Order: sequence, then structure tokens, then C-alpha cells
Amino acid sequence: MAQSIRDNIVRVELGERSYDIVIRNGSLHGLGEALGGFSFSSKAAIVSNPTVFDLYGETVLQSLRQSGFEVVCALMKDGEAFKNLETCCDLWDGLLAERLDRRSPLIALGGGVVGDVAGFIAATYMRGIPYVQVPTTLLAQVDSSVGGKTGIDHAEGKNLIGCFYQPSLVWIDTATLKTLDERQLRCGLAEVVKYGMIRDAGLFADLEEESESLLRLAPEVWGRVIGRCCELKAEVVAQDEREGGLRAILNFGHTIGHAVEASAGYRDVSHGEGVAIGMVAETRLAVGRGMAEETVFNQLEALLKQIGLPTEIPADTSPKRLIRLMTVDKKAQEGAIRVVLPTSIGRVDLPQPVSPEEIEGVLEPQSDKPGKTGK
Repeated sequence: MAQSIRDNIVRVELGERSYDIVIRNGSLHGLGEALGGFSFSSKAAIVSNPTVFDLYGETVLQSLRQSGFEVVCALMKDGEAFKNLETCCDLWDGLLAERLDRRSPLIALGGGVVGDVAGFIAATYMRGIPYVQVPTTLLAQVDSSVGGKTGIDHAEGKNLIGCFYQPSLVWIDTATLKTLDERQLRCGLAEVVKYGMIRDAGLFADLEEESESLLRLAPEVWGRVIGRCCELKAEVVAQDEREGGLRAILNFGHTIGHAVEASAGYRDVSHGEGVAIGMVAETRLAVGRGMAEETVFNQLEALLKQIGLPTEIPADTSPKRLIRLMTVDKKAQEGAIRVVLPTSIGRVDLPQPVSPEEIEGVLEPQSDKPGKTGK
């Protein structure tokens, strides 16, 4: 499936729903001009949180206004804990009060939480209005802003309420990474490692060599890495938009990772940290089944530790609670837990069922060799 990158643009090919991912340093001021090329209404809305809006809101506001848009702003509270129905109700009320119509663009300015919620609002307000992703975190730039997954969390699990709804444009300004703290950068790198594990051994090798450069915010390295991740995701999404097959490989690390996040109340463990823990546990499963060599586990664990990400579940986390949470995960089928398992660096199998006993074995403290399931 052809994907193209030219002038720092990745094209997501989805027929009439196709769109561009534009990746440029210092590009926020050009957003309004870019949106002027669409057949949008003149009234637009920005959905953000106070932290991000204080940093970049004025730049985006000026850009949109200079291009003729009348702009309203809707701010949600910051953090995964507010990715819920109450936040959505507040946002729906605000858009209705401002009389936005069905061609009014909604601009998601922020990280993955803002993007997921704003996308869900766009998909449901008046049965669907256009929206634009303007991701400001590494995790959102390499993953969550691309592909049209929108939604909110439920007490029973992460992203259980939502829909597929593609943006009109993804506008990535890599300069926004400069304001991220180190933990946020490391968490974003967890998703980059995921892409190396599932589809690009060369990217994985680059990360092994360049993780220090990435954490020092070398602009030329970031642009290349973000572009490659967007290419890989665009390629997968173009082949399987609604996760009926191939797209499921993007969930490597997420079955266990989402359960770890939910168990921590979406506060103490970030998404990237949960994915890192999940990738390690799921690779242990693969080694225990004889699907992957122990060297695969060793390389993954070493890279994540080099980046500074956790590789074990928190000590106070109950494996049995995690397993219960996994049975209501979106990827479960008829109550059976399904997990993406790697076979080598750069290659994984489609999700397959695993027993609760297998999973409990890899979640327990690992006293034996890497890859042992403890069974």
C-alpha cells in the first residue's frame, strides 16, 4: 500500500477520507493558512488543556484569526483521569452554546488525551464535524494523532467508549517537544520502540544507537524518527482502517499496558510506561511459548531500561486484578484475552488467545532467566 513522504508530509491513503500528516519544525504559525485550503465554516473551535494552551494557544489563535476564522476555545482538565463522559458533556455544551455548525473545524491542540477526546467530540457533535490534530507531545505525534481512533475511558478499562473517525489533517510542529519534561519524552519513546518491534528492525537499531540524542532533543533526529513512525502507522491504517486484521499489531504492549494504567487509576502510571511494561511482559510470553528467542527479550528490555522506562509492573499491583481488566479489553473476544506476540525484532504475530495462567506467570516477579514464565 503506497504511502508517500515528501517535503515532510506523510499521506494517509483512505480514499475520500485521505489526509496529510505535516511534520515541520516551528510550523504552528502556519496552521491557519493550511486550514484556509479546506471548505470549512469560518467559525472554529480549539480544544486544549490549560497547560498546553498557555504555551501555544495564542500562536494558534493568531494564526487562525489571521486566516479569517472566528475562534472559540474550550479547555478541559489536564490528564488521563479526565478522559471521561463528564468532560465530553462540558465540551458538547460549550460547542452548542457557541452555535458551531456541521462544517466548523475543531482543532485538537495537545497530547493524546486531548486528541482522543476532541476526536470523539468531533465524531459525535451534530453527527460529525471536521477536526484537525495538532499534537504537542511525542506520544501523540508518533501515534495517537494518526489513524482516527477516538474515545474516552471507562472505569472498566481504557478507551472502551469511542469510534473510528479520521481527521482532516494532522499538523505536527516538532518545536513543541522542547517544552516537554523528560518523563513525557521517555513515555513517547515507548511508542517509538513499539514501531521498531512490530515493523522496522532498522528503526529499533537506530534507537539503540541514538536514544541519548533523542533525549537531548536533536531536531534532525526527531524529525526523522517521527516521520518514520507516521509512515509505518499510515501504511498499516491504509490497509486496515478499523482494526479488522493487520492494524491489531499496533496494540503490541497495550493489552497488558492498558490494564496496568487502569489498575493505577490512570494517575500513577502513564500510557507510555504502561506500554513499556506491557511490551516486556508480552515478549516474555512469546519466549515462553518458543515463538521468539531470548535475545529478542534481552534487546527490548535493555533498550527500554536505556531510555529510562519501567519494565516490571508496580510492586503493589495485583496480577489477578490486571487479568480481570484484560477480559474486558477491546481486543478480547468472547472473554478470551488476546495478545500481540513478537517473533523477532521488527516482526509480530496477529493477536492470539493466551490463558490467564500464562499471563499471571509473566506478571509475577521474575527470579529466573529472562523469558521464563515462572510456570
